[in-house]
Parts: sequence; C-alpha cells; structure tokens
Amino acid sequence: MSQTILFDPLVPVWLIWVLGAATLAVVVLALWRGLSGWPFRLLAAGALLAALLNPSLQSEEREPLSDIVLVVVDQSASQRIADRPDQTAAAVAALEAEIAGLGMEMRLATVGDAPDNGGTLLMAELNRMLAEEPRARVAGAILVTDGQLHDAQLVPDLPAPLHALITGRETDWDRRLVIETAPAFGIIGEELTMTLRIDDQGAVPGGLSGRAEIAIAIDGGQSQTFTVPTNETLQLPLTLQHAGQNVVQFTVPDAEGELTARNNAAVVQINGIRDRLSVLLVSGEPHPGQRTWRNLLKSDPSVDLVHFTILRPPDRQDGVPVTELSLIAFPTRELFMESVDDFDLIIFDRYRRRGILPMTYIDNIRRYVEEGGALLLAAGPDYASAASLYRSPLSEILPGRPTARVIEAPFLPEISALGQRHPVTAGLEGAHEPLAGSDQPWGRWMRQIEVTEQSGQTVMTGNGGVPLLVLDRVGEGRVALLASDHAWLWDRGFEGGGPQLELLRRLAHWMMGEPDLEEEALVAEADGQTIRVTRRTLADTVGALRVVAPDGTETEVVLQETAPGRFTAEIDGAEQGLYRLAEGVHETVIALGPAAPREFEETIASGDRLAPLAEPLTGGVMRLEDGMPDLRRVSEGRNASGRGWIGLTTREAYLTTDVTVTPLVAAWLFLLLAAALTVAGWLREGRR
Repeated sequence: MSQTILFDPLVPVWLIWVLGAATLAVVVLALWRGLSGWPFRLLAAGALLAALLNPSLQSEEREPLSDIVLVVVDQSASQRIADRPDQTAAAVAALEAEIAGLGMEMRLATVGDAPDNGGTLLMAELNRMLAEEPRARVAGAILVTDGQLHDAQLVPDLPAPLHALITGRETDWDRRLVIETAPAFGIIGEELTMTLRIDDQGAVPGGLSGRAEIAIAIDGGQSQTFTVPTNETLQLPLTLQHAGQNVVQFTVPDAEGELTARNNAAVVQINGIRDRLSVLLVSGEPHPGQRTWRNLLKSDPSVDLVHFTILRPPDRQDGVPVTELSLIAFPTRELFMESVDDFDLIIFDRYRRRGILPMTYIDNIRRYVEEGGALLLAAGPDYASAASLYRSPLSEILPGRPTARVIEAPFLPEISALGQRHPVTAGLEGAHEPLAGSDQPWGRWMRQIEVTEQSGQTVMTGNGGVPLLVLDRVGEGRVALLASDHAWLWDRGFEGGGPQLELLRRLAHWMMGEPDLEEEALVAEADGQTIRVTRRTLADTVGALRVVAPDGTETEVVLQETAPGRFTAEIDGAEQGLYRLAEGVHETVIALGPAAPREFEETIASGDRLAPLAEPLTGGVMRLEDGMPDLRRVSEGRNASGRGWIGLTTREAYLTTDVTVTPLVAAWLFLLLAAALTVAGWLREGRR
C-alpha cells in the first residue's frame, strides 16, 4: 500500500496566486496599522486558499514485480573452437541457477554469425532485447562471449550494469593468413605483385614465433612451400600462365597448439587476359574463303595479325624483271625460324608446299606445336595433292591423313556424337536460326577433302560420315584440321548460312587454351551460399564429386547429366569459408564469402573491446577460466563489480492493482475553520 497527497484546484492556479498576494497585502497593512488580530486573519485566508487547492489522499495497492536480467550468449563461429562451447554452457547453467536464487527472471538470447560476413553483433541483439522489456525492471545485462564483437558502437543506454564473461584461455594463440592486396586481373606472361601477411596472435610458443611455412598452389596443381617471416608484409611476384580464372590457393600448415586452422588458407581468383594475341595466317592460292579468316581475326582488337598470301613461287619464270614486281619477298627465315615462338596461333589456309619453306622450317613448326604452340589447317584440294603439308614433318602431328580424294558434292556438315560433348561444337545448332520451313539447321557445303582419322577427336563429319573437323593435342600444344575450304558459304548466307563465325571463334580460342573451352574441366561458381558445379567431359559417365567443407567434413555428391558432356550439381554451403571439390583427377577450390570469415580475423578471447563499454555502467569484465563470479544485489548507482563477484541493481518495480482517492478535509470544515479564525481575530481586536 502507498499513500500520496494530491491537489486538484477548484479555480485556476493563477487566481490562487493572486488571492494569496492580496492576502499577504492585507496582512502587511494590518501589521502597519498595529492590528493585533492579523495572525488569525492570515490563518483564515490560508484555510480558504487550502480549500481552493482541494487536497485529496490517493491510496495505491501495489503488487511487486521481479527484476529482469538480460543474458546474451555468443554462439558465433569463433565461439565453437577449443573448449569454449563447454565454458559457455557451464556459464549459462550457473547464471540460470544464481539469477533464480536472487528471485530475478532471466531473458536468454543467442547470437550466431551475422549475414554477409557481418561478424558478431552482440549489441544489436542487446538493443532488441532491451526494447522488448520494461526498463524499470531491467536489473542488468550479462554477455557470455569471447569478446570479439563487431558492433561495439551500438551499445544501448542501459538503466543497469553491463557485465561480460569472457571465454577462452590466457595461453591461447593462433596463426592466420591475411591477403592484403590482390589484383582482380593480370596480363598473361607479365609479372604482377600480391601482398600478404602471416599474423601470430596471442601467447605464441617460443619455438614457433618468427617464422612460418606457406604453400602456394595454382589451379589446384602441385603446391610449392616457402619459409617466410611472420607479422611482416610480404611481396609475392606472380605470373599468370593462361587466360580466364587463375585460382591461387595459399595454405599455412597447422601449427601445434593453435586455436584453429580456419584462417590458415585463402583463395585469390585472378582473371588472366592476353595483352595481344599474335596470329600468323599463311594463305596459299586465293579463294573466296580467304577473306573469312582475315575478317574473323581482324574483328578482334586484341589480335595482332600477320597475314601473308604466297602468290608467286620463287622458281616461277614469267619474264618479268624482279625490280618491276610489286610483291615483297616472303620472310620465311624470320617467321618460321627466328620468331615462330612469338605467335600464339599459326593458320595455314589452303597452303601447299611450293619449295618456299624448307623441311627444316616445317620441322621447326612441329617443334613449336609440341612445346605449346597451336596449328590450324584449313584444307582445300592442296591437302589431297602431292604437295600436301601432310607429306612433310607435320605428318607426325596432324590428326587426319588424306586419301588423295576430293569429294566434289554437296553435303550437310553434322556434329558427331563426340562433338555434341566437345565445347568447340556443343550447342552449335542453337547459335544459328535456320531458314523458315527448312528442316536443316544450316546450309550445305560443296567440297570436302577425304581424310582418315589417325589421332584426336572428330567433332564434325561431312559427306558419308567422313571426318570434317578433327581436334588433337600434341605434346603441350594443339592441332586442328578442317577438311574443307567451303566454310565461307555459311558466311555468305548460302541456303540460310550457318554459325561460321561462332565455330571459327570457338576453334581459335580452344587452340589458344581458353579455359571456358576445355573439354575436361571441373568448374565451380558461387551464388550466395550455393555452389554450382559443372563437370565437362567427353566421357559418358563421371564419378561422385568429393566436397571438403571449411570445417574439414567430407561428403560425396552425385553429378547429374544435364546436357551432353555436362554433369552438374548444386551444393548448399552451410558456412562461409573455403570448399575443396574433386572428381577423379580434377580438383578445384571455391570460397563462400571470404576464405577466412570475419569471425576468424581475431580469434584470441579478450575483454579489451568490452571494458570501455562496461565501465561507465559500473559493470565488470571477467574471464571464466578464473572461475564463475558470484551474483549479488546492489543498490542503484553503487559499484556493481568486484573481485570474484558482479552485481545486479535492485529495481523495486511494481504493478498498481487499485487506486483510491478521498478528500483530505471536507469543504465545510475549511469554511468553519476560516469563520472561526475570522471571529477570533475580530474578538482579539475588540478586547484591545
């Protein structure tokens, strides 16, 4: 029960002030005139003014409410290492028991990893909890955490102490890999620089500080290991070897006693681009398709094209003086002996031996291919003749042997069963709109050179199933043979034309090692927390996909064939970090979010970030390894922490169940009292 005096004036308050001033003036006048009854008149006026104030007595019946303690438990990724989960569980159980023993209520909330690598947002959760509870009942807030929060600037305006119970050990230490700068792209063959650092945090053992090993692997290949200093920024020179995505993986081996290996690896994806592609196009006798190759290569601004058309063999005798010829001499030695390795691709278009290129030069082209070069033969009737390039040292690397037969008959180029799987020709029908009303995907060609496949893969066939386009790998290089010189008919729109430019573009890029056109590849792409995996292959089946998650758990996923030569799967990544994927001998890595999430940037438990937040609220920051502190009640405004204990403010909140208001004095009693005092004053003055 609680009682309070209330005033409910019967007239405006300003009028009461005016009446009070008038009363005071009358009393002063009575004193000046020496009237002895002025005290009674003053009391009479006071009684009337009190009556106008209308005093009442308010009585409340109250039901006391228990105090509330807000407890936020950090269950982020950094809280799941070492023995921190056990420390956290024991602390929460102890808090439940002690808070209940103090007659208070506990509100419990847990915080995991924030979306989009946001880290641990303890204060955001504490703000949410505070908004849901009456401030008058909040006796304090307790955080059970490793102290590594990422929203310290959002600390709420608490009406009670803030305490933090820190997990972890003083002897903890950890080693992490940090990629400071990495370019998004680089030019193939040119050196670029990355900067990285290996940080040692915490109580590093003496024998492990100062130096660390790092393993570097590119595109899942064999890794190279180096010994480098720790806690220093390192400059790493790197040269990209191929176009497309170059995946560079860095790994620091696990050290004995470190907290976690989750931050010991990083993946950098650098897009390799070619500065300029050098292409040598050597044309034999002129024909309508010669300009097709030239237009294709000149349309790409990144291609440096060197084009020679051999119109006049050196042994030709036509009586024209050499000084009057407007032709330049073919620089055979410079091109095929001294500078051949500078070209990314060599194309022979309807070229036949004319005695211009000695066999030594042609043999040097064979060497160029075996050591990583690319050679494309667009064959015409010359390939079936006695002057064919097949009858040279190139026969060792060419995938098709001519039969000396030239098929002069219309035929429809078709994609072979193997070609439906090969990236060069897969889906080529969809790259061209056929003529309306026609059941053919594209127009016919009129001539084909009959060849027999002796190596490689036939991806397109022609008249009677004869190989039309044959691809092969020779040593480190690649060779392609197009056994027809009528691809230009598609470019001219004959019978509706065809995807000539798309075919030749794919063919040229495959020969130059474009990763998107590799026939055997394992490709992974990330979309949020989903990994889309594509296995390209020429085989009919593939094995199960092995997936190693960031926490080391390994699972197998069945790849489903969604298109010829395309096996795909979708994997939901449960957590951020580095995933390793493997199918057979093919491996790749991909990172969901950063390879080392924000939670693992700083893994050493510390109260340094929370101490400045708890101190203004008279709270304390204590380590659980020193023992669970006692909980005590403290008065509001008093210090709430000490050696081995933390305090919770007694709030004494209540719920009002009933309110009664009664007049303090009856109105007639005020009037009677005022009249009596007035009469007493008159009598006093009358006797005098």
